[in-house]
Amino acid sequence: MGTYAVTGSASGMGAASAARLRAAGHRVIGVDLRDADVVADLGSAEGRAHAVREIIRLADGKLDGVAAVAGVGPQMRDAAAVVSINYFGPVALLSGLRPALEASGAGRAVVISSNSSTTVPMIDDRLVDLLLSGDEEAARAHAGAAQAGLPAELATASPSISAYATSKFALSRWVRATAVTPEWGRRGITLNAIAPGAVITPLMTGSTMKEEDLDVDAFPTPMPLGVFGRPEDIAFWVEQFLRPEARFTTGALLTVDGGTDAAMRTDAQPTAMPRPTAG
Repeated sequence: MGTYAVTGSASGMGAASAARLRAAGHRVIGVDLRDADVVADLGSAEGRAHAVREIIRLADGKLDGVAAVAGVGPQMRDAAAVVSINYFGPVALLSGLRPALEASGAGRAVVISSNSSTTVPMIDDRLVDLLLSGDEEAARAHAGAAQAGLPAELATASPSISAYATSKFALSRWVRATAVTPEWGRRGITLNAIAPGAVITPLMTGSTMKEEDLDVDAFPTPMPLGVFGRPEDIAFWVEQFLRPEARFTTGALLTVDGGTDAAMRTDAQPTAMPRPTAG
């Protein structure tokens, strides 16, 4: 049996992923703001460094896998905090834990992105560049300034929707770019991402909405299967990506959203490579 670290382990998809791994007989090191083996704020550089140190200590320097599930939603009022938690949190954590994944001989890592990265037409290209460049201070400042320009209706319902979708878009890009570097790929470490859609978690319902208030037919995006997702639906795929047998899959982005992305962007995938032009 293996040793795995799961962030966001106290609730939602993180809790379901941790439970599934434990049920399979694995040791799980949970990371969250509360009720976890490692209590840490992944929205700050200090919290990330603390999480990395403690995970490595508890795992005796060797990890079979990491599931970076922790994140916040577009209802959060502080767009700067959204980019710090959703992008810089998992990037710093996985970068810091890479040696422990290598030490296992066949490390597996999976990140939770979102189908908002492809279905929300509010990706901020400048913010993407700042995130991928690693400039957290500038990214936070830009996200905060851009938030002030949101239409009033959006600012009330989803005040950080652009920062949220953009942070998940950039995270998916980071996964694909990082997975194929020699430091990951040639060391036998796989790195993949899952893009959930509408999954009923505390992040989706917030502090005021109840599950029974949700109507799949009145949802703002199409729901071809006619049901919302459950945390267990995502945990299933988390476990698959973390299995030793998943040795030939890296740099992948798996959309798990009940068909929403396919309904909204039917012709978006696959995208053909352009034909070479005559020189």
